[in-house]
Amino acid sequence: QVQVVESGGGLVQSGGSLRLSCTASVTIFSVNKMGWYRQAPGKDRELVASITRGGITNYADSVKGRFTISRDTAKTTVYLQMNSLKTDDAAVYYCSTTILSGATYWGQGTQVTVSS
Repeated sequence: QVQVVESGGGLVQSGGSLRLSCTASVTIFSVNKMGWYRQAPGKDRELVASITRGGITNYADSVKGRFTISRDTAKTTVYLQMNSLKTDDAAVYYCSTTILSGATYWGQGTQVTVSS
């Protein structure tokens, strides 16, 4: 069983920044992709950003230019740097890790609250 642990959420004012971290309990060589998703109340979970084994990144249109996903391969950790936060960015943010077998594991989520 792969453990996925997120951290870094919190309360920030509109226009502010936060950095989320996510660590998976496997070596980077076992990972196919890691990503960040978010779910706001009453809405479906949506992809925010992802990074593949080869380092290819993908972003939701709503966060392009404001959010950056990066990784530390030595620690099997991904980060989500969130700048210019908007109230619409408020949600529970989840990290996912997909390993080479195709199985996907999720973290428990971290709350991001953006005040106006």
